[in-house]
Amino acid sequence: MPVHRRRLVPAAPGRFSIPDRGDNGGVQAAAIVFDFDGLLMDTEATMLESWQQEWRHHGLELDLGTFFAPHGGDMTEQRYERLAAAVGSSYDRERSHARRIAHRDELHRRLGLREGIGAWLRQARAAGIRLAVASSSPLSWVRGHLTAVGRLDDFELIAGGDEVALPKPAPDVYLLALDRLGLDAGQAVAVEDSAHGVAAARDAGLRCIAIPGSHADLAWFGRANLVLASAAELSLAEALSRLDG
Repeated sequence: MPVHRRRLVPAAPGRFSIPDRGDNGGVQAAAIVFDFDGLLMDTEATMLESWQQEWRHHGLELDLGTFFAPHGGDMTEQRYERLAAAVGSSYDRERSHARRIAHRDELHRRLGLREGIGAWLRQARAAGIRLAVASSSPLSWVRGHLTAVGRLDDFELIAGGDEVALPKPAPDVYLLALDRLGLDAGQAVAVEDSAHGVAAARDAGLRCIAIPGSHADLAWFGRANLVLASAAELSLAEALSRLDG
């Protein structure tokens, strides 16, 4: 559904506009809005491995240069079409899909939060910071994975890609999350793993911490306020304090 585009009022340059809610342990943000895929859980890696395994089943090698999309939209059909063209007339789409999904789901059974993310969630709760997710993936996908690792209740709300008109890099899902939080952009910070996610957050008016995925080109992250190798690199308070640096 379309997002109501309310006017976002940024905080004064160099400061977060924070409601009066007592001591927050020095962490200057009212809310942290996380991306999901590739950031909270590395479902980007499991997705990639499932496609690589399926190409290798046919004696072929997946071209990583054409695999990743510059947006958060669903590329499943295009990827099957590319594989079918490479295999030829013997390709069985139904069997291929079933085989790939079975392999992906097996990988997901061993999947947990990315390094350092659990600590950031604990630190945010201790500081009284609200937590949300803004993802281009459907709500059911995000909720299902967070439920599987017992972390769904960490988040006050989830804004999903099936609730907005356009995926990232459009800012729609971040605007929806802010609307549900009842906050202006200057009161929240986004955390992203992709360049198109950073663009979506920044266009929604949020400060953004980037933790790029392993296949991302760091040159793409010039719009991020801070780029980290992992959430384990800094505490949440330290990361937020560097956004103004």
